[in-house]
Amino acid sequence: MAQVTIAPFEATALDAIPKIAGTARGTFRTHKTKNLAWRKVQLRKLYWALHDYEPQLLAALQEDLRKSAFEALLSEVGWLKKDCMFMLDHLDAWAKDEKLRAPHVPAMYSIMNFRIRKEPVGTVLIIGPYNYPVQLLLAPLVGAIGAGCTAVLKPSELTPRCAMVIKDMIESRLDRDAFAVVNGAVPETNALMGEKWDKIFFTGSAGVGSIIARKAAETLTPVVLELGGKNPAFITKSCPNLALAARRLMWGKTMNAGQICMSQNYVLIDKDLVETFVVHLKQAYKDMFPRGAKQSPDLARIVNLRHFHRLKNMLDNTRGRIVMGGEVDESELYIEPTAVLVSSVDDPMMAEESFGPIFSIYPVHSLDEALNVAHLVHRTPLSLMAFGSKKENERILNEMTSGGATLNDAYFHGAVNTVPFGGVGDSGWGAYRGKASFDCFTHFRTVAETPGWADPLLAVRYMPFDMGRLRLLGRLTDKKPDFDRNGRVVKGLGYWVALVLGLGGKGVKGALLRWAVVALAHYLYKNRVGK
Repeated sequence: MAQVTIAPFEATALDAIPKIAGTARGTFRTHKTKNLAWRKVQLRKLYWALHDYEPQLLAALQEDLRKSAFEALLSEVGWLKKDCMFMLDHLDAWAKDEKLRAPHVPAMYSIMNFRIRKEPVGTVLIIGPYNYPVQLLLAPLVGAIGAGCTAVLKPSELTPRCAMVIKDMIESRLDRDAFAVVNGAVPETNALMGEKWDKIFFTGSAGVGSIIARKAAETLTPVVLELGGKNPAFITKSCPNLALAARRLMWGKTMNAGQICMSQNYVLIDKDLVETFVVHLKQAYKDMFPRGAKQSPDLARIVNLRHFHRLKNMLDNTRGRIVMGGEVDESELYIEPTAVLVSSVDDPMMAEESFGPIFSIYPVHSLDEALNVAHLVHRTPLSLMAFGSKKENERILNEMTSGGATLNDAYFHGAVNTVPFGGVGDSGWGAYRGKASFDCFTHFRTVAETPGWADPLLAVRYMPFDMGRLRLLGRLTDKKPDFDRNGRVVKGLGYWVALVLGLGGKGVKGALLRWAVVALAHYLYKNRVGK
């Protein structure tokens, strides 16, 4: 990798933050960001900034997380370039007014030109995390730019080199009056939260997310919270390929050293499969790390000493048995991919979110037990994974709520940048990515336009009220129920007439074909041979 220079981390002056926020708000009030051409220029500039700053971004990710160039390009820089292109390809279609017709608008109101106008929500604050410090900060920005918002970004102080590169990149390439970066830790975040925003987008822990939500509620500021959870992976006795399940779950816990909010915290597996599953896990480990995980140039490191000790404490305090891995090295912030066989939901490996390359294996006697355990551990995780029969996987989806889910793989629902991603319950509020990123920062404004000549048609609404006119209007426009007070569907006369005329069918096309057959049979009968 080419040598690059990254400026030392520097927090933004606290007294500068009100001016930064005020400039972004003032720029939005000029209305220039509502212009689609302006938005496209900013997206194109962001694309080329990512391209030109690629060496600095890769170096920063290597220094902050020891993230390999391959992984950095795949999941950070390249990901965002695809985001820019996808937004540019579809922005015209997403931003145009949407005409509202039947069934949304009754026929008698169709003359009033009902439509949905797509408008930016305003000036937004985007607070990013440390695990994907480039992607998870700038992917929401792509949506904000596409929607026509101005934005202030707050990178994670735990990845200081990435924070400094992003600040230089954004403020040198994009419109400085519309977009800015504030660096710092808790004091700077508190100062930002003291400003008025039109929306706040936060990615991080549930603990900090709850603080953000409480503070935002004081000013009735809407928030998007992308949090995490203790995510389960289910492996049933009907798992079609246990070796493949082990390989894919190993991938899920080794990307970014398991510092992924969607990866499995624990595996709920049929007790009869445990021994074989562990064998397959060890084989997957050998395949991925022929010289051992510590020597691999591909495995990232834990972000800092605090998180290293948090993970090490989970391993030190578990009452379970380590069946794979277990090596740690504080000097390198290295934790080996590790699996721990446990027997209690109270075990630290089950009770805490790992957010690292460690996970637990919990044997169960049945899918019923697995679902009960999953609900006890976390009722609304960010993701779940299921490796079972089609019927079992469908049952898991039906009975276990999660932000997203992947069947027969590890979190692939979150590995594609064009489909919606988000949590549910206490694993997050709101979604983004693809069109959802545009929608996230857009106000969908219903507009009606009543022509002057239509006033006679609206006379019923004017005082003095006429109850007779109201009842007539109801007879003309209200749909009559086809069900009784017990909720049972009642077949009315119209249903039976249609059934008879349709010769027992429901569709018009089928009825016409059946009548054609009847007519042909009648013709042949009338003109039968030997008449």
